[in-house]
Amino acid sequence: MTLREKAGLCTGATPWQTLTVERLGLKHITVSDGPHGVRRAVDPSQMINESYPATCFPVAATIVSSWDTELLEEMGQALADECIALDVDILLGPGNNIKRTPLCGRNFEYFSEDPTLAGEMAASLIRGIQSKGVGTSLKHFAVNNQETRRFTINAEVDERALHEIYLRGFEIAVKKGNPWTLMCAYNRVNGDYCSEHRYLLTNVLREQWGYEGFVMSDWGAVHDRVAAVKAGLELQMPGPAAHSVQAVIDAVETGELDEAILDQAVERLLKIILRAQETPKGTGSFDIEKHHALARRIASESMVLLKNDDNLLPLSGEETIAVIGTASQTPVFQGGGSSHINTTKVDSPWDMLKERAEVRYASGDSVTETVSQGEIEEAVVVAKDADVALLFIALPASIESEGYDRPNIHLTAQQEALILAVAQANPRTVVILNNGSAIDMRAWIDSVPAVLEAWLPGQAGAGAIIDILYGDVNPSGKLGETFPLKLSDTPAHFNFPGDDKEVRYGEGIYVGYRAYDEQERQVLFPFGYGLSYTQFEYSHLQLSSSSFALDETLQVSVDVTNTGKHAGKEIVQLYVHDAESRLKRPAKELKAFAKVALQPGETKTVTMKLDDRAFSYYDPAYGQWLVEAGDFDILVGRSSVELHLSAQVHIAEGTPLPSILNKESTLSDWMQDPRGEKIVQPMLDDMFGDDSSDTLGMDSMTFFQDLPLTVLIGFSGEANEKSPDEQVEDLLEDLNNDRTPVAGD
Repeated sequence: MTLREKAGLCTGATPWQTLTVERLGLKHITVSDGPHGVRRAVDPSQMINESYPATCFPVAATIVSSWDTELLEEMGQALADECIALDVDILLGPGNNIKRTPLCGRNFEYFSEDPTLAGEMAASLIRGIQSKGVGTSLKHFAVNNQETRRFTINAEVDERALHEIYLRGFEIAVKKGNPWTLMCAYNRVNGDYCSEHRYLLTNVLREQWGYEGFVMSDWGAVHDRVAAVKAGLELQMPGPAAHSVQAVIDAVETGELDEAILDQAVERLLKIILRAQETPKGTGSFDIEKHHALARRIASESMVLLKNDDNLLPLSGEETIAVIGTASQTPVFQGGGSSHINTTKVDSPWDMLKERAEVRYASGDSVTETVSQGEIEEAVVVAKDADVALLFIALPASIESEGYDRPNIHLTAQQEALILAVAQANPRTVVILNNGSAIDMRAWIDSVPAVLEAWLPGQAGAGAIIDILYGDVNPSGKLGETFPLKLSDTPAHFNFPGDDKEVRYGEGIYVGYRAYDEQERQVLFPFGYGLSYTQFEYSHLQLSSSSFALDETLQVSVDVTNTGKHAGKEIVQLYVHDAESRLKRPAKELKAFAKVALQPGETKTVTMKLDDRAFSYYDPAYGQWLVEAGDFDILVGRSSVELHLSAQVHIAEGTPLPSILNKESTLSDWMQDPRGEKIVQPMLDDMFGDDSSDTLGMDSMTFFQDLPLTVLIGFSGEANEKSPDEQVEDLLEDLNNDRTPVAGD
């Protein structure tokens, strides 16, 4: 390839296609917005234009509540079928950013507040799509957790939180899903744009994780094309961008950019381009009805029954129904922005309810800015005359969408007033919610007996709602995010969304349930929560061993019994608690989960596997993940606050670690390092003797533990030809000459 061809291949030829090199017979590939549907542009030469009809599956905020990895693979295969039909080589998704705050306007496109759940679900969707020869683009890498000033904001996040929270989900998806491409985020992370972030794109992604695909930019995320190539970004989108092509050419010709780096980028692109072309595309057809039925099944597996006092649900089918809310006739089933799908068809709750019951309708909430008492009074009249009132409540697009963040987590004033009025008029009121993230329900939750979180359930969501309301499907979804009582309780509240240049991630690793556990703060609905029409019991928690070594796998098994009268599915959640660690850790962290289907009275044994990463944390001092020796509690149950069973496993030897002691290390640092303790203990014996209590009535070792060793030596007053600094340098030399491997403890 010529230099111009290579530079051109690294920049899109159109907003949705790569370069065609006719001289070499190299065809372009086409990418399309996703991730829960195929938004294939009719005219790829235009950035914004009409898209072909496709199935709008439930969004990520919905499907994560299924906790069903096999179901997501099935959804991925259907998405691939539509990509093949619509001549799409790479689907831009899934989105895998952490839900740091419920205010993020794009939360509906993201999975969870927890990186294990998010990573496993993303990996499953990727595997499903790519199993049929269609690529994915895992996004937005990384720390993209708000829409406010998303193109330029600098996310200041500490190293430990970066790896444990914001990169861990991507790591799982990369290693278990192997996406063909990754898409970088717009924002900066600790000063550098993600498109030019060598630490993220090269050190972490390629060197630590072993990633072999290519990295593309989000649309318009590149600021310095040459710097981006050097950092590890292969493809700039969108195109055409003649200035970017010329910038790369000029940089190579002047020696600013080593052509070998460009060649490496081109090789990575060519591998994926040629792989994509192994699967013929553009057949133009897929099974619309089959995919619509799949979308309905996925939605029904994902909806979360939040409240069901006195078993109001399921309905018997004999009730007269008051249907209230504009979302019942004009369903809200997807978010706004680049993921918006031109649907093949859309089901309406109103139309489907008319087939099941005697129904009457009132709009109730057609206004959004003010409270319409007239609409509320009309809804009250309809509700009074019915056996059951179904309130369809959806956040309007003006509140929740890509491009802007939510101002709060309330429903509209009209919706809250409507719920209270209808609930007072009819004590058998069910609220059905359509939203992409947590909602403050304090104003009305105690007034209604039943609440169904239907999320943004895709084009077939109406059918899934009806299936659950009438018991054709037993609800089994559980929350992938905590619903707080109020916004001020959320861990990022004081720092979100930052100023005009920077947002500080001051909560560190304490995101979501990790923070609420640490603060012992009550929440509205906890992470992992969800009700069923049946009941489950847990018993016989067993570990494959009471001890664990770093090269082993620990198997955890538990019996789950359906003790109720209905067939149902339970999501078993496994959390790990570290009894003692050098650095502070969350009270517990999700490390595995499984979904099991059970008939009434049936018992099944659920088995989950843990490797050493389930017990590890990221230590910035060592710049790596490590496991400490000690005891760990294995906690199993149905939510983050309902953990019924526990067992303990012991790790005898932790991760082998180098010494990181230096001249500024404290006495405590030296004593915690096995080699350091061996070297410094004789000196301490000389200083304090057998009796460590001094004339001040204190324990010397405890009192002096935070003193740098140089200062402690200076305090000792012992005569020595060398200064305290020189004495510590001698100790460090002895330390570095000791090559005995030491396991971290």
